[in-house]
Amino acid sequence: MEIFAPFQVSASAIDAQRKRMNVIASNLANAQTTRTQEGGPYRRKDVIFNTMDIGGGNGDFSKEVNLAKGVKVSEITEDQRPPVMVYNPDHPDADSHGYVAMPNVNTMEEMVNMMTALRAYEANVTVFNLSKGMYAKTLEIGR
Repeated sequence: MEIFAPFQVSASAIDAQRKRMNVIASNLANAQTTRTQEGGPYRRKDVIFNTMDIGGGNGDFSKEVNLAKGVKVSEITEDQRPPVMVYNPDHPDADSHGYVAMPNVNTMEEMVNMMTALRAYEANVTVFNLSKGMYAKTLEIGR
């Protein structure tokens, strides 16, 4: 495993969680958007994570043992749940029966997602800092 692999793994996770937070923020900001450029209400977005290889090997061990794995955002998908129909005949986007198609965003669910993304982000910052401290202590041993 490369010497800086722990930093690369933590950095990839931090970047992935930052992107997830941006998508969650977009969902919350558009929770009441009934008209988009594509037409219809805003559709909730979600982040799909995937693993990625980090570092190489020195040839002493098999590739599986010697290769670190990080995380990346492989795609951002739209939630396929139908919009929430709300009766509001005075709304400019109401249909002939007085119902408005509202985004399929549940603000409580998004807040929970944001808290878990924040905790994962913080955990990876902690791992990064602990790795940095271990490397610094290792360099002190050599003095």
